[in-house]
Amino acid sequence: MKKIITVIIIIVSLCGCDNIKYGDLYSITDEFVEKLQSSYMSYGLLGGVDETKYTENKEYKVFPIGRMINVRIEHYADDDEYESLRKALENHYSNDSRVNRVYRNRAGSIMIDCRN
Repeated sequence: MKKIITVIIIIVSLCGCDNIKYGDLYSITDEFVEKLQSSYMSYGLLGGVDETKYTENKEYKVFPIGRMINVRIEHYADDDEYESLRKALENHYSNDSRVNRVYRNRAGSIMIDCRN
């Protein structure tokens, strides 16, 4: 019985890793997505500069541009790390009609597209 409980706990914790790892990031990006639906039509081309936020551990920088949200890793990160982040954000917003898509831009950072 203890083995079954241990296996269940391990499986549940593995499934929720993204929520633990990116939880602080999700709360920031969710806030920006919500504001684009309720408070702002657009942050403007440079309007998001004043709205820039960092995760508590300063690992991620998030700032809005127009109706898009830019997410950048604040330390040296290879393609695999950015791809993992993109997939996690894409999965997080997969059933959210306010987000059109999540992709990597030419500069390498992640964009959350909330354009109508």
